[in-house]
Amino acid sequence: MLTLTDNAVTAIRSLTSRPELPADAGLRIMAGENQQSTLQLTLAPNPMAGDEVVESEGARVFMEPGAAQVLDGKSLDAQVDDDGGVAFTIAEQPPPA
Repeated sequence: MLTLTDNAVTAIRSLTSRPELPADAGLRIMAGENQQSTLQLTLAPNPMAGDEVVESEGARVFMEPGAAQVLDGKSLDAQVDDDGGVAFTIAEQPPPA
């Protein structure tokens, strides 16, 4: 299952707290045409049928089935640049301590 870093939680909560989005909005991740190398991200008001939902500290991520398969065992991180732009990165989950 996908895990979210503290930075990702903060970034997702910031992105989904826009007044035009419903309270249950989240970040939706979809597999691109080449499911192993391309992922597409968008803000979504709610999950679509069949989406896997990951929630952490109020941050919600909706993954369509192809993306959920690719992201199984991965961790989502985020970096915010000086202009407020967000870049998400995916890494292998660290082994349990």
